[in-house]
Amino acid sequence: MIVIGMFAALILLALVTQLGVIAIERSCPAAGQTVAVEGGRIHLRDLGPRNSAGLPIVMLHGASCNLGTMQRPLGEKLATQRRVVLIDRPGHGWSPRDRLADSTPAVQGRMIDEALGKLGIARAIVVAHSWAGALALSMALNHSARVAGLVLLAPVAYPWRGGVGRYNRLVTMPVIGPLLAYTITLPLGLMLAEAGTRGVFQPQAMPPGYIRAAAIPLLLRPREFMANAHDLVTLKAAVAQQAPRYPEIDAPMAIVHGDTDRTVYLDIHARALAAAVPRARLIVLPGIGHMVQNAVPNLVVREIETMEANLQALPQAAAD
Repeated sequence: MIVIGMFAALILLALVTQLGVIAIERSCPAAGQTVAVEGGRIHLRDLGPRNSAGLPIVMLHGASCNLGTMQRPLGEKLATQRRVVLIDRPGHGWSPRDRLADSTPAVQGRMIDEALGKLGIARAIVVAHSWAGALALSMALNHSARVAGLVLLAPVAYPWRGGVGRYNRLVTMPVIGPLLAYTITLPLGLMLAEAGTRGVFQPQAMPPGYIRAAAIPLLLRPREFMANAHDLVTLKAAVAQQAPRYPEIDAPMAIVHGDTDRTVYLDIHARALAAAVPRARLIVLPGIGHMVQNAVPNLVVREIETMEANLQALPQAAAD
C-alpha cells in the first residue's frame, strides 16, 4: 500500500507540474524572435534603433533566470538610443536546449556568436551578469572578432570553494534528476521563489513585481531547471580551464562589482580578473549586492558609453 501511495503521489505531482508549466508559459509568453544555430535555437529580443551610430549592445543573463533580468531597467534604458540585443542563453527562457550537456560557456558562446552573425552584428559591446561573466570571457577568448568590449557585472571568472548546492547536483543525475524535476521542483519552487529572489538582491530591496516582470517562474519548468543545474554544476571546471588564458584578452573590459555581494565574491572573481586582464578596469561599489544592473543602472550605462567613446577614438588616435 505504501508503494502504491507513493506512486500515486508522484503521478499527482507530475500532473500538477504539467499544469503549472502550461500556466507559467501562458503568463510569460515569448516576446522576441528565434535564430537557428548549430545545435539549437537562440531566442532573443532585438530592441532600439538598428541604424544607431554606436556599437550594438549584447546582454547576457546569469543563472536561474532569463533575458528579463537584463531588460528592465538596464536594457530598456540603453535601447532608447542604441541597438540592444537581449539573449536567452541556451536552455533558458525561450531558448530550448537540445542537449543538456551543452552547459559550458564555450558551447553557449559558440551558439551565441553564430546567432549574432546571422543578425548581421559584426562587433558588439557585451554586457554580462554573474554566470554569464564566464560566458562573455569565453567569447572574448574564442570569438574575439565579435567582441569589441566587455562590461561585466558581478562576473563569475574563477573556481571557488565549495559547490553549487546539493539539489542542483541531484537534478543532474540520471533518473533521479528527471524524477525530481518533473514532480516536486515546480510546486516547491513556487513556494520558495519569492524568498530566494529577495536573497539575491540583498542588501538592496527586490523591486515590486520583479518576479513576474522578469518571468522568473520560467525557471521552474523541468527542462529549464535541469539545464540550469547542469550550467551550475559544470561551471567550476569550465572557468578553471579558461582562466589561464585571460591575459590573452585584448578587448577593453570594465568590471562592476558590489562589495556586499554574497553570491559571487568580489575578491575571488572581480579583483583577480582585473589583475589578470591587461585592459581591465575594476569599479567596486560600496554597499551594493549581486544585482548590479538593478542597483546602479545609470552607472552601468555610463561605463558602456565611456567604453564606446574610447573605442571610437582608437582609429583617430592611431592616425595621429
